[in-house]
Amino acid sequence: MDFTAAFVDQNRAFGELIGGGDPDTPVPTCPQWTLNQLFRHVGRGNLWAAAIVAEPADTPVDPRSVPGGKPPADPDAALDWLHAGAQKLLDATAATGPDTPVWTFVGPQPARWWIRRRLHEVIVHRADAALALTGEPGLAGLPPELAADAVTEWLELASGLAGRGSGPAPLADGQSVHLHVTDADLGAAGEWTIHGGPDGLRWSHEHGKGSVALRGSATDLLLATLRRIPVADSGIEMFGDAAVWQQWLDRTPF
Repeated sequence: MDFTAAFVDQNRAFGELIGGGDPDTPVPTCPQWTLNQLFRHVGRGNLWAAAIVAEPADTPVDPRSVPGGKPPADPDAALDWLHAGAQKLLDATAATGPDTPVWTFVGPQPARWWIRRRLHEVIVHRADAALALTGEPGLAGLPPELAADAVTEWLELASGLAGRGSGPAPLADGQSVHLHVTDADLGAAGEWTIHGGPDGLRWSHEHGKGSVALRGSATDLLLATLRRIPVADSGIEMFGDAAVWQQWLDRTPF
């Protein structure tokens, strides 16, 4: 999968969508944020990732220290700022070397990790912007393989971060969640089984029977897993213990 091309495309789609809306529009799925704040969050995040890769950093970088982290007031200049920030990440990755280890919030990873991370970040925030402007997530044209990879990447993060906080685990020992896409030709990449245990979360691309199972399109599963749409408002079928799914949503990060 070409994450670089997808990142450029999704970043541009996000900018075009948000650039046509009132910047003061509230974003219901990002409480207390406006479209302008969402736009700044995405653009600054790209610049932050670029700064980490360019150093390359082996310790955290303060996002507030990133030069040029605030978009210009002019709408056209702001879009240029957004796209330039994305390009800085691509340029930094090429210059540093895609396989060079750099800091991430789940431990050292190859520099190219940040391109995939920022790609999936902008996809979900594109959905946030569309929900704010139209009431619909606006990802109908998202390639199923890209949506499925976003689920995989999110599970990598969730399992990597599970147990670091003080709250209860997303799944208790013996509980499990199974996700299964209905899109054709995804194979094992379209199935996930997540188990809770004493050592945190573990997951795999395997078929299995979970305490709760969800079956739907890759995009719907992505949006439901990231709490952007409720299952009831999607084409997802749910089987098993719905309380386990709600617990999973309540206890997983971001």
